[in-house]
Amino acid sequence: MEETVIVIMLKDAETGFLEKELGAYSLSENSELIFNIYAEGEEDQVVMRLTCERELQDWEYDAVYDYYDTETVGALVDSIEEEDGHYDPVWVVTFPFTKEQDAMEEKLTTILNAHKEELLSVYEAIKDKEDDYRGE
Repeated sequence: MEETVIVIMLKDAETGFLEKELGAYSLSENSELIFNIYAEGEEDQVVMRLTCERELQDWEYDAVYDYYDTETVGALVDSIEEEDGHYDPVWVVTFPFTKEQDAMEEKLTTILNAHKEELLSVYEAIKDKEDDYRGE
């Protein structure tokens, strides 16, 4: 599998501009689950938006949110929240930035693997629920 390099930039709170690179991290899998990522604040809190690796049908949008257990990823991060207004479901997770390369790569990989596993579980749980969601 091809590696993807993810760069975490520090975002200026006032302007919203990305002002400096904090680090670059190699991920060998699940990088397609990252919608975006950056750090903010004096303590460099990482903000990562997670999404789905495939386009969902309209009925699946609500079903994925309904069946997704945020505690799976929530146990690994400081916070996790659903974020509406996107084409596909998005979850915003926050966790502390660490300057150590290996530790940050491991943290990103662990979060992405947990998110992927939860998505696979959700897809399995909702595969026969189309009639329930189309009828709403």
